[in-house]
Amino acid sequence: MMPSEVFVPGWLQQLLVVLLRFALSCTAPVNLTNGTECSARGPASYILVFTGHWSPQTFPKQYPLFRPPAQWSKLMAVTHNEQYRLWREGAPAGDGMKSFAEQGLTVDLVKDAKEARKRRVVGSMYRTAGIPSGIGHSSTELLLTPRTPLLSLIVKVIPSPDWFVGVDSLNLCEGGQWKQEVTFDLHPFDAGTDSGFTFSSPNFPTTPPENITMITSQKPNHPANSFYYPRLTELPPLATIWVKRQGKHVRQQNRVSNHILPDTTKPNRFSETPLDCEVSMWSSWGLCLGPCSRGGLRHRTRYILLKPANSGTPCPELEEQEECTPHNCLAYQ
Repeated sequence: MMPSEVFVPGWLQQLLVVLLRFALSCTAPVNLTNGTECSARGPASYILVFTGHWSPQTFPKQYPLFRPPAQWSKLMAVTHNEQYRLWREGAPAGDGMKSFAEQGLTVDLVKDAKEARKRRVVGSMYRTAGIPSGIGHSSTELLLTPRTPLLSLIVKVIPSPDWFVGVDSLNLCEGGQWKQEVTFDLHPFDAGTDSGFTFSSPNFPTTPPENITMITSQKPNHPANSFYYPRLTELPPLATIWVKRQGKHVRQQNRVSNHILPDTTKPNRFSETPLDCEVSMWSSWGLCLGPCSRGGLRHRTRYILLKPANSGTPCPELEEQEECTPHNCLAYQ
């Protein structure tokens, strides 16, 4: 053996490798936020305003006028980090989300959020009053911290089987800066727990449950669906949210409570959605009772399924007649 060689036992080599790996794991940064880490200095206060745009002009098909009329449930908002999800498109709805989407109940969602807050992945929860019409405002104040910079919210569409609008994990912190203002259009989603097609459909559970999906002008592709507008490439916004950061020193008397705001801002203008007339299939031809040799006639009819609105295509003729031929005459006895 050469004098410069040093013998190291195998067990000592293994120990040195373990110690080296441990040292590297302690010094290597651990990313728990998956790209949503916020390095802002201190929390930020925001005002959140929800505005419903659900009107007979923008959504004329089967617009609910009574029992109950078109309206919005209370809004539920949660501030959190990326380790918590209130809801997610393409994922199944949990029990809390199911009860909210179908009945507007928040008990289970609040319970889940409180458990998540113990793990420090949820910051705060907020609720606003419901809106008793399709058009209106509700608002609340939000306080976000660098630990929980994401905002998620949901509002149920009433009446509906399990439809809602919402925001999933909106990040209000960009790098080291809080965003000053965000406006977001909201479109309807199906929670995948009830198979109704129309606003007033009876309860019909989806078995097995499906994932949460966005409702579009052509999906579900069924004429009975209340949001089915085949002439539109996309639906108008059903609602919007507006989030604006407030100054550091907000006087207590100016706090915005959870109530319906008067419409003091310039209203958003959306073009009217044309609704074409829809009619049934033709009935069978009636029998010819007149003499065929002297131009007897037979008739068939159809009826209106959906009246046109907002300059949509008018209804076609509902009755049609043609001359009788010998093979379809009913001879007098």
